[in-house]
Amino acid sequence: MVSVQIFGQMLRAAVDENELEVPVTGQATVKQLIEANQAQLGGLLPYIKSREALITINKKIGSEDSFVKDGDMVKFSF
Repeated sequence: MVSVQIFGQMLRAAVDENELEVPVTGQATVKQLIEANQAQLGGLLPYIKSREALITINKKIGSEDSFVKDGDMVKFSF
């Protein structure tokens, strides 16, 4: 499971959550993680594609192409 935290009113409104856990098998990019969990995270895609959201993975700046794995913490901020 990957822990996901959402910061910023617009991003929270897009996904109706501020913290959730999503499954991941092996390694996946942030974009693949979102696409594989459309029901929960699909609202983030427009902000990720336009690069309006800041992505951090385990407290390090990342991008939609950064890899995540089981146990990681991903934060999206606007």
